[in-house]
Amino acid sequence: MLFFFCIVSAGDAINKLNYPYGVALNPILNELYLADKDNHRIISFAFNNTNGTVMFGGNGPGYNNTQLRYPTCVYFDSFSNNWVVCNTEAHNVVQFTAYVNMWTIVAGNINGSVGTTSTEFYTPFKLTFDPMGNMYVADCNNHRIQFFNANQKNGITIAGFSGISGSNATTLYRPRSARLDNQLNLYVADSQNHLIQKFLRY
Repeated sequence: MLFFFCIVSAGDAINKLNYPYGVALNPILNELYLADKDNHRIISFAFNNTNGTVMFGGNGPGYNNTQLRYPTCVYFDSFSNNWVVCNTEAHNVVQFTAYVNMWTIVAGNINGSVGTTSTEFYTPFKLTFDPMGNMYVADCNNHRIQFFNANQKNGITIAGFSGISGSNATTLYRPRSARLDNQLNLYVADSQNHLIQKFLRY
């Protein structure tokens, strides 16, 4: 499979992007989904098609349930046909369902406020899920990885410390991505420490 984009300048047309950050693939439909960050939208591209379709957002930055604010990650769940998005500068994680251009809150505050509690974020940057439907979020400016049991909005810090940056083996400094291996060990892009850190299964 090959997707090829020849886009040499930023823009908001359907064949242009503006700081794309997150990518997800639907292997069944051969579609690519992009978190088009500075266009505040999720856009899809069919196989070998350089014209995209705006799926969600694209209405300018904002906090209502038809807008996104600098999204940096999109995750496609092929079982539920849902898209989960790190709505980064709204400081929440939201979910879309096919053909419905309105999000529902997954975690974080609905009004875009930041926080350090177990139900809040400060620039969630990337997320992933395990096979049981549990969610892992790189909560960048809180310097932590938050674990959410399936369908729960109350997180548990499993790596780093809330609001405390550091460079030793138990701390993080602006983590920007989290991934799991098949043993559910966690790998974190610890961006400001210039490291990839591995944490054994929670």
